[in-house]
Amino acid sequence: MNQTEHIVTEFVYCLIISGGKMTTPVLYYLPPSPPCRSILLLAKMLGLDFELKIVNILEGEQLKPDFVAMNPQHCLPTMNDEGLVLWESRAILSYLVAAYGKSDELYPTDIRVRALVDQRLQFDLGTLYQRLTDYYFPTMFIGAPLDEGKRARLTEAVGWLNAILEGREFSAADHFTIADLSLLVTVSQLEAFGLELKPYKHVRQWLERCKDHMAPYDYEELNASKAMLLADMFKAKMNLTAES
Repeated sequence: MNQTEHIVTEFVYCLIISGGKMTTPVLYYLPPSPPCRSILLLAKMLGLDFELKIVNILEGEQLKPDFVAMNPQHCLPTMNDEGLVLWESRAILSYLVAAYGKSDELYPTDIRVRALVDQRLQFDLGTLYQRLTDYYFPTMFIGAPLDEGKRARLTEAVGWLNAILEGREFSAADHFTIADLSLLVTVSQLEAFGLELKPYKHVRQWLERCKDHMAPYDYEELNASKAMLLADMFKAKMNLTAES
């Protein structure tokens, strides 16, 4: 096959796996946001380019009429793929694998394995990440004192994840899936915030395994550095609170 034939073949293949899509999906995001980071990491894994549009929530850009008209919840990340508007990062992860993935590895079609992937995603959304935000974000955004009761609920959730991971290399399948991706971003943020992970042997081993897996996909730039940026914002707010 000569070079021209090869290029044409690759072009046709890309059309087939993308359902004939020719436009670039638009992602409205904020780089330090953990849910946004999971989308960027997946895009890197899929070789997918977004038209990236930063929405500065500190300046209220998410409340502009055109954004609210698109997403009444005015939250990030929000994706627009040829008129299909999605928000909630875990829903976006599932869609992107189905629409742009070359295989079902990241979101298996085996119904029993997919059920586990979905359960882990929901655990992250409704329990682990929710408890992270409950504990850290009131201090970060409004300077509220840390609540030890909320910390206890957070560590309880990490303990549950530790139990889930016992005897497993990854959270839902025998390989890395979008469940691991979503949980990785959450747990790496906890690590950056300084939550002590030493008591959670299985979480620590899984975390390092996931970091190694994601290293070729700009993990340090897209996630690790942004996790530290968010942690620095939290620590700066803590210092201001202590001084006042």
